[in-house]
Amino acid sequence: MQSRRGFLSGVLALASCVPPAWADAGGPRYLSSARLPNGAHALIGLRADGGLAFSQPLPARGHAAAAHPNRAEAVAFARRPGTYGLVIDCMTGRVSHRLETPPARHFYGHGAFSADGATLFTTENDIATGAGRIGVWDADAGYRRIGELPSGGVGPHEIIRIAQTGELAVANGGIRTHPDTGREKLNLDEMRPNLTLMAPEGRIADVAELPATLHQNSLRHIADLPGGRVACAFQWQGDPFAAPSIVGVYTPGGGLALLPMAEGFLRGLDGYAGSIAALGAQRLVASFPRGNALQVFDLESGAARTLRQTDVCGVAGAMATDGLGGVQRIGQGGFTRLAQHAMAFDNHLVQVG
Repeated sequence: MQSRRGFLSGVLALASCVPPAWADAGGPRYLSSARLPNGAHALIGLRADGGLAFSQPLPARGHAAAAHPNRAEAVAFARRPGTYGLVIDCMTGRVSHRLETPPARHFYGHGAFSADGATLFTTENDIATGAGRIGVWDADAGYRRIGELPSGGVGPHEIIRIAQTGELAVANGGIRTHPDTGREKLNLDEMRPNLTLMAPEGRIADVAELPATLHQNSLRHIADLPGGRVACAFQWQGDPFAAPSIVGVYTPGGGLALLPMAEGFLRGLDGYAGSIAALGAQRLVASFPRGNALQVFDLESGAARTLRQTDVCGVAGAMATDGLGGVQRIGQGGFTRLAQHAMAFDNHLVQVG
């Protein structure tokens, strides 16, 4: 069992590891979109101590961002079925590039860079067929679109790069949508979510699904765990009284399995996990904004610890943000409030570096 001192030392080491180029933008360790008091929206940089590194305006509500590994540059995405992707110079606030999908595509709100930062991958919808697509952009050539790949399913939401293998992991939520009907879910009876692992050139290495009886457990958010594992957060679309666990782990060669969740706790979550993150080598943290809580899962012991905070959703490393402007650090003893800002943080917190 990891000691409290060892746990905190690991957290602080991660928090201090800001890539050199990002130090010139105020040293942000995390990125989030937020709604400001005047109703405007912005991309926010947060330092490891919870303080503001920068605030850069967005044209509409954002969802998540992708942080370039080498440049103080972030790509901010609109919520689905949004169409904007803005490349923001986080030192000046200047929009250096605008990503434009082909006419028959829209973004799903997430993207990920290759390890060297040369390529950006974005989750997208083929509007005509409903098939998931991964847009491929040359970040070193003005974010020119150079192709697209099948996502391996329908409704790809979050995409991440697996540090150990270099593969891409795609959370195919299984839900078909169409811009003409906004965020309406069009295929709940037939949905088939999955986790797809693929090489950056598109070769699919593995596809993992839950049992068919759980086909309405929509996989939405994922996080990289050591050993090629992937932490998974779901949003249940079926009978609320039949909701299964909404947190799971993918293991190479072992498939996708749900983690045990206490029924009494689960019933208060409205079937909705908001975000998920690794918390050291053997822990993960998942947020449940509709239940005003998050849980820390110990993958060795199977224990789960609940922390309560109103509208908590964004999690990355040991940091959590909420819709009331709070920034908290997750420790062995619970939350430590780091800062309170006059803004409403949106669903996701993205780690820089």
